[in-house]
Amino acid sequence: MIDLHSHTTASDGLLSPAALLDAAAAAGLTVLAITDHDTIAGYVEATHLSGTVRLDVVPGIEISAVQDGRDLHVLGYFLEPSSPQLSAFLDRQRTDRRRRVLEMTERLQSLGHPIDAQPILDAADRGRSVGRPQVAHALVEAGHVRSRDEAFHRFLEHGGPAYVPRRGASPVEVIRIIHEAGGLASIAHPGVYNRDDIIEPLASEGLDAIEARHSDHDAGTESRYRQMAARLGLLVTGGSDFHGHHTHRTPSLGVVTLPEEDFTRLRDRALQRRPR
Repeated sequence: MIDLHSHTTASDGLLSPAALLDAAAAAGLTVLAITDHDTIAGYVEATHLSGTVRLDVVPGIEISAVQDGRDLHVLGYFLEPSSPQLSAFLDRQRTDRRRRVLEMTERLQSLGHPIDAQPILDAADRGRSVGRPQVAHALVEAGHVRSRDEAFHRFLEHGGPAYVPRRGASPVEVIRIIHEAGGLASIAHPGVYNRDDIIEPLASEGLDAIEARHSDHDAGTESRYRQMAARLGLLVTGGSDFHGHHTHRTPSLGVVTLPEEDFTRLRDRALQRRPR
């Protein structure tokens, strides 16, 4: 029972690292990767707690890259949390996330829908990775919308009146950063992007894997990406993308898992990459 895609309160998840570990263990998972957005804080906290549950916690992250003006997420696995290159890069990512929250707040103010952004900024100053989910929550708290989905639909989705583009690194740079930190890079939920044309060029730039199994991928989509991975010589990753709420898109832990043989290949490749 292996899930290589989950989030905690260190980014946009609803469960603390401790609560996520407990939930994963209760669901019968044996391997869990904590892949918070642009931060490893959740994983670091979990490593101090993992001895309390029978669970192998894999070092992971989900880094936001920018391709053609749109977000494209790259998962990193088995990386070294103390990597100075990774730390410096994540500092830049956090600075841009803070800038983005401020600009979204200004746009909402001009639209007549003011929010209190200070709690979001305070969380960013404490190291939390912040962004549109926190702004959506603030819109709900201010009474401007009834739900996070409504906040995204009316204001925050790409092209919306309060949407602010990210100024992030390219996927190629993100792959390089993950490799410099000793990790493996996998493109996250490619079925969401509908940009299969970029996968082969990224493979030539060092991409290690494709997240074929995901909550947003049906059996046909998974099969397509498994075939693509085999053709390009890439590994396969997968997980639930669990955020702490159970919907048709994000099921309960233990529902979407990665076959053990895929994980073994990924782990073996990571071991081969480590300096002797």
